[in-house]
Amino acid sequence: MKLAFSTLGVPGLPLADVLRLATTHGYHGVELRAHPEEPVHPGIDSSRRADAAAEFKAAGVELLGLAGYARVAAPGDDEPVIEEVRRLLDLARDLGAPFVRVFPGGGTEQSRQEADATAARRLGTAAEYAADLGVRILLETHDSHRTGADAIRILGPVGHRHVGSLWDVMHTWLGGEQPSESYAALSPHLGYVQVKDIASADDTTPLPLGAGVLPLADCVEVLSRHGWDGWLCWEYEKRWYEAAAPLPDLLTAGRDHLARLLNDSA
Repeated sequence: MKLAFSTLGVPGLPLADVLRLATTHGYHGVELRAHPEEPVHPGIDSSRRADAAAEFKAAGVELLGLAGYARVAAPGDDEPVIEEVRRLLDLARDLGAPFVRVFPGGGTEQSRQEADATAARRLGTAAEYAADLGVRILLETHDSHRTGADAIRILGPVGHRHVGSLWDVMHTWLGGEQPSESYAALSPHLGYVQVKDIASADDTTPLPLGAGVLPLADCVEVLSRHGWDGWLCWEYEKRWYEAAAPLPDLLTAGRDHLARLLNDSA
């Protein structure tokens, strides 16, 4: 498996510095948070897109994916959501990223069935556009659909190879799902896995990998046992927790922890 980290852990950091962190601390790739607060987002022009792609190539670091904020199960009209996904896909194509992340985002004012159907319809529409660009849309286990069992209610009806899953191990755990259950649900669709660690279900402040309660060893073991050979991406949510320790100080230890888990499960 290859290791990456998300720029959510270093909010607003210039891309050159992000890439320097990746090469210095031995990470193979980076997940870019595609938000206007960041240097790279769908609003940048073609020149800046070309520059960003060139920076990745020169650094020898892979762009794992773009973490977007489209909410595909949210109430309302389809077109604004689909257009937001298309803009993410265009940016991914221009940068050479294989994946874009979207959220479920179902609202409390709709039934579970309505949210599932809305998300499946929008993803099915966006899938054809994604296929033309050679990019995959990944639905993250998050918010209204935090477990693998939740996500599969959307992904199953879509049934398109350019729509898959992003397994956030914190949310499936918070949803009461065991890693083996999450993998069984998501594996036919799995794009990559987001790892992290927290103190408890009541305190989700990010911690160094291995310092919290999330079943990272079990997640890596089940992935290894089934021969999955994709990406583990450390999503350290510094953006939302200003008091959390700076990510750059933790990157080497985090890489070493994941390497130990991979070695132990080999």
